[in-house]
Amino acid sequence: MLPSRPGNRVKLRLMATGYAKNLAIRDATESDVDACIQIDVSYETDYVWQMDARDEAGAISIGFRTVRLPRLMRVVYPRDPDWLAQAIGRREVFLVAETSGVVRGYLRMRFDAGPRNAWVTDLAVGRLWRRQRIGSALLDEAYNRARHQRMQWLTVETQTKNYPAICFLQKHGLSFCGFNDRYYPNHDIALFFGQNVRV
Repeated sequence: MLPSRPGNRVKLRLMATGYAKNLAIRDATESDVDACIQIDVSYETDYVWQMDARDEAGAISIGFRTVRLPRLMRVVYPRDPDWLAQAIGRREVFLVAETSGVVRGYLRMRFDAGPRNAWVTDLAVGRLWRRQRIGSALLDEAYNRARHQRMQWLTVETQTKNYPAICFLQKHGLSFCGFNDRYYPNHDIALFFGQNVRV
């Protein structure tokens, strides 16, 4: 994708069979908030990242391993809808992805000036619109915005339960770089994946 400046609308033509066509990535407006809240961003998984923590003889060891679940689990996205409404008017990036005038996904990102880190707090695509490069387009535009702001690092957060998102981030070159064991309102563990931003 070509670099873009904040406020611009980015239009993509994804011609591969089965991919969303005429996808537009643009800054969200107040009228988009309800559409974003209505999107079904739940997901299903039969794998999770399980955390093992040990404290032995003064040495703390933390490890994660992929574990197969006994049955398919459906998970609700752990974000308060009011969180999206508060994003409008803040000094952060709030993007929406739309096709045919309908919002299919969204991304929120803030810039931490001190460490020069671009932090993606939300990256969500509706269940019916996944595997059509919409998430990839949102992430590409977030990277472009981070580069335009001269950020040095891009971080994306997700749940240990969100194995599809973990695979997506790794596929796009992001590496595991940390966690918080009581990060979400439901006390789920958050995983952080990041990559350098090349100016």
